[in-house]
Amino acid sequence: MTTLVGALLEEGRQRLLGKTDQPSQEAQILLSHSSGLTHAQIIANPDHSLSEKSTADFTGLIDRRVNGEPIAYLCGAREFWSLKLTVSKDVLIPRPETELLVERTLIRMALWESPVVADLGTGSGAVALALAKESPPTRIIATDRSDDALGIARQNSQQLGINNVEFYCGRWFDALGPKLKSRINIIASNPPYVMEGDPHLLQGDLPWEPRQALISGRDGLAAFGTIISEAPRWLTPSGWLLLEHGPAQQDHVRVLMEEAGFLEITGHSDLAGLPRVTEGQLPPPCG
Repeated sequence: MTTLVGALLEEGRQRLLGKTDQPSQEAQILLSHSSGLTHAQIIANPDHSLSEKSTADFTGLIDRRVNGEPIAYLCGAREFWSLKLTVSKDVLIPRPETELLVERTLIRMALWESPVVADLGTGSGAVALALAKESPPTRIIATDRSDDALGIARQNSQQLGINNVEFYCGRWFDALGPKLKSRINIIASNPPYVMEGDPHLLQGDLPWEPRQALISGRDGLAAFGTIISEAPRWLTPSGWLLLEHGPAQQDHVRVLMEEAGFLEITGHSDLAGLPRVTEGQLPPPCG
């Protein structure tokens, strides 16, 4: 069995052909993870010999990737908003399109000097920690129904040295104390929005991810109904609600927001041109 960097890299690439869209890049990522070598060192030193352990670790990772396991879970990390986040099978893998939710929330946060922001269903903490990084004075409240997911989020907060996020366990608003009613300026959420039986659940990374972070009832809309209907009781007057959703769900989210009394309802598309985030504002104070 070869232990040479160049030969191992090519062997991994060959095994990943037809299994992934980026066999060369992924083989290099897994070799770097298993050996501790940087990408530059891998390219510059093809004749460098790895230890038997590093070689076996790399082979094992390639085996798992061939079987479909996501790169993020194999390496235990994913970058989001230039933050290196720890991830595990207890949390959804952060997606680039969710950065649009962060962008839109930051724009709304600028309306207050020191806003109170809630991230419902935080998972790995990606959205909450990105917001906190950009606005240290802001009080960020992150909730999730999964203790295991919150453990990952807290770990990320500690590793990144971000100290202005509070983590609470519970389903949506159940995690928030009564003192926060009508005190939150902005609610942001990337809730589950995949319908039961959706064929996409069998594709890509989705078969490996936690079902409760993906599926939201038979039609994929259950979480939206709960969050949108309850949000007015927790938001301040003129407060904002921002939701990530699937491309085909924008109209439904808009209707629910209108029924709940939100104004200024606006949809935004991601970099692929697909409807991805809808936001709405509560009316200003009376009088």
